[in-house]
Amino acid sequence: MPAMLSPIDIGPVRIENPVILAPMTGVTDLPFRRIVRRYGSGLNVTEMIASQAMIRETRQSLQKAAWDPVEEPVSMQLAGCTAREMAEAAKLNEDRGAAIIDINMGCPVRKIVNGDAGSALMRDLVNAAAIIDATVKAVSVPVTLKMRMGWDHDSLNAPELARIAEDLGVAMVTVHGRTRNQMYKGTADWKFIRRVKDAVKIPVIANGDINSIDDAVEALDQSGADGVMIGRGAYGRPWLLSQVMRYLATGERRADPSIAEQYAMIVGHYHAMLDHYGSEIGVNMARKHIGWYTKGLEGSAEFRNRANQEADPKVVLAMLERFYEPWLCRAAA
Repeated sequence: MPAMLSPIDIGPVRIENPVILAPMTGVTDLPFRRIVRRYGSGLNVTEMIASQAMIRETRQSLQKAAWDPVEEPVSMQLAGCTAREMAEAAKLNEDRGAAIIDINMGCPVRKIVNGDAGSALMRDLVNAAAIIDATVKAVSVPVTLKMRMGWDHDSLNAPELARIAEDLGVAMVTVHGRTRNQMYKGTADWKFIRRVKDAVKIPVIANGDINSIDDAVEALDQSGADGVMIGRGAYGRPWLLSQVMRYLATGERRADPSIAEQYAMIVGHYHAMLDHYGSEIGVNMARKHIGWYTKGLEGSAEFRNRANQEADPKVVLAMLERFYEPWLCRAAA
């Protein structure tokens, strides 16, 4: 039997099964999160929302902050470089129904880092502390923090930042087991996360390279963490979190959905993205999901190349139907 996960308390919010959907820009939008929740997740976190954009209430920031009651409780993630803006944006998100505010100090993308936000804050713990302090004081809901091990392997200061965060009232920290300079290269160092776990009393979540049930078990074993956060492992597999949850609770390995269920899911997801973004943007945003869903099926590479050239959603849906037809016939037989 696997090690059982215990519920965790994020302030007053109890997470019964701490298997958490990671915030991923351009991926964990409302249509995707609804599907993940339908199968099962302990907690959903929105895409990263820039604090300045949230304050201006841009169309994109409001789209990212949209959530469905089925997700309750929902965590909204914010990124920013000043305490004042982060506090104001956090208050706005609380007013929009966030049960948890998550601060991003882990994003490695150059655009974010060059704006002195995301993982750049791990090089400036004074400003990081000011942002945390202002955010915690601005809202009545719990505040969490997502970080990396450090900026590089010469400055692995995640344990120090976690202690600062705990002292300032942060209720949970998540650690991606890479440095900023690693980006997404190499492998996540789950053992390092134990150093963060040993440094604080609040819940610690392990993140990075958790692509299967066995990865989740190993990450928990090596890190001693209180839960796992799954990101890229859920690409094209929004049911993965529920499989991990079931295994950690019962030892049962739940099978992937049938090909018929997967096809119905893709079609439903496609329509939801068109509704959420509008036809033109929705078609473009859905292309990566079609690629992830169909990966590994015979002829999928050629199909993706053709589908990615098509701008008419009706044509794309017809192409999907033709692509899946032989698989569905085989399954029916």
